[in-house]
Amino acid sequence: MDAGLLSAIGAAVVWGTYIFVLKRSFSGYPPAGLTVLINVSAIAWFLPVTVATNDFAAGGIGGIAQAAVGVDPAAVAVVAVTAVATAAAFVLFLRAIDEGDVSYVTPINKVVPMFVLPLEVLLLGEVLAPIQVAGVVVATAAVYVANYEPGDLLAPLVGAVRSRPAQLALVSAACYAVADLGKRVALQELAIPGTLWVPLLLAGVTLVLFPGALRNPPSVTRDDAPKFVAGGALVALGEHLTTVAFAALPASVASPVINTQAIVAVVLGGVILGERYFRLRLVAALLAVVASG
Repeated sequence: MDAGLLSAIGAAVVWGTYIFVLKRSFSGYPPAGLTVLINVSAIAWFLPVTVATNDFAAGGIGGIAQAAVGVDPAAVAVVAVTAVATAAAFVLFLRAIDEGDVSYVTPINKVVPMFVLPLEVLLLGEVLAPIQVAGVVVATAAVYVANYEPGDLLAPLVGAVRSRPAQLALVSAACYAVADLGKRVALQELAIPGTLWVPLLLAGVTLVLFPGALRNPPSVTRDDAPKFVAGGALVALGEHLTTVAFAALPASVASPVINTQAIVAVVLGGVILGERYFRLRLVAALLAVVASG
């Protein structure tokens, strides 16, 4: 099997597990502080890989950033926008799963294609194929199914509009769409090495959220400290596998495979946490994954 495809499958399993771990082990932590601590742990895990594979990494974080973005203001802007969008998307997602079930929030959060395709048309001049338009329709159906309960036909759509977790998940998906576009430009147009991109992105997200973490710092107990070390390892591995997959495969192949993380998260939430409407939300997750293709 192709190494890129294996990496995409691995990323799906890692990210799906990570979503479940966030709900199971980190509920109650302030989103900004939680993200900062986990990202610092992830950078610590991954930085030796960056140093070993990039000669310029010896210059420290400043040298890494300068080598990655050079002096091109457009490149700096792409990295900054990607970091800000990723930070916003993740914080919103954390708030969504804190207020709602993992099996409910995750399928809605994975309808990123609904936002990616219009942005590609407007910003990158993408021409939509019929299959892409169909994907948006299926993604909308995923939101409908995730909100489905017996009753009025329009009730699921009303539920998606009024539900706070659904609102947060949808806005998070829009932010992830912006981040995905930035990642594509960074890795393809700017040709930033993958082992450099991972700590650069994590550091950027950390800097964006650091002021919020200072205003509302998390209180980490000795018992919880190993959880942050393990969470950082999952993030470092997930980001690395995702980067390898997108570097080796077309986005149309890598994206739907990686988005099967929704299925992993829904299954874990339904089986282990006993969340409601497990079968319906599994269908919603499957629809969200199909739509991302």
